[in-house]
Amino acid sequence: MQNLLDPAILFFVFGVLAGALKSNLEIPPAISRFLSLYLLMALGLKGGFALSHSGLTVGVGVSLAAAMTLAICIPLIGYWFLRRFVSGFDAAAVAATYGSVSAVTFVTAVQYLENQQIPFGGHMAAAMALMESPAIIMAVVFANALRRKSAPEMLNVGGGVGALGDPPARSGVPIGKILHESFTDGAQLLLLGAMVVGLITGDAGKAAMQPFSGDLFKGMLSFFLLDMGLMAARNLPQARGKSPVLIAYAALGPIAHASLALGLSVLLKLPAGDAALLMVLAASASYIAVPAVLRHALPEANPSLYFGLSLGVTFPLNILLGIPLYTFVAMHFLG
Repeated sequence: MQNLLDPAILFFVFGVLAGALKSNLEIPPAISRFLSLYLLMALGLKGGFALSHSGLTVGVGVSLAAAMTLAICIPLIGYWFLRRFVSGFDAAAVAATYGSVSAVTFVTAVQYLENQQIPFGGHMAAAMALMESPAIIMAVVFANALRRKSAPEMLNVGGGVGALGDPPARSGVPIGKILHESFTDGAQLLLLGAMVVGLITGDAGKAAMQPFSGDLFKGMLSFFLLDMGLMAARNLPQARGKSPVLIAYAALGPIAHASLALGLSVLLKLPAGDAALLMVLAASASYIAVPAVLRHALPEANPSLYFGLSLGVTFPLNILLGIPLYTFVAMHFLG
């Protein structure tokens, strides 16, 4: 209940209500993009300043390894499960969406932990950056395998593709191109670059940037969550009419993924704050970076499926209920 009284969360709820009422309230796309970049830059700086104190320890390496393990396991499990209910291309796209991460969910979780005065490592921002790309790469590998499998079948039916009048199967997307797009994405580079700046400048940089990365942060996050609430309400109809299994996956899958992160955190004896953020990362679903890549990497997949589920169902649940729940559980087992 305390989380729902936070101004940033209340602005998100207000955005959902305004969107549901079909209000003409709207944040211009350019401003929304600026807010997103600001939050990533501020988050990177905070992480860098924290790392300048803690240093690159064995504990940092263990946390980053746990993040990479989850980034590989979650899309594999998701693809294996979803293949039973949707096409291979849709299964790959949804698995990639839920195997990657939501930066806004992570930023909101960081703010929540700070409000609760729960310590966490600044390196968790690097964990978020590391978890974004593996799921995209795996989805492209799955899709390329499906295309190679379907091409011979198309040629063997009815005397060949030409006789059927269908276009040939789309050729595989080069992994190198996807790797380049994933690791040179502007938002991700800004996050990592800001972290390096914070690491190098330390306390002096923190004092200089406090008005920008500290004092303004809460207001900027509130403004951005208002925009996210509007978007969530307007994308919720895309989730209507979908298979009940997919709706259940969008609602319950994040809990299962967070449980995997909790088990890994307990096994590795991570600090409670780091474990809570790892659970949030595992439970989140991308609605910006992954859909942007999948639109041209997997054109056979239905965008309304993976985008509607992640933004219309999973994102609101994580923002309103998931973050306090994952934090409570992490504190119970590791606090």
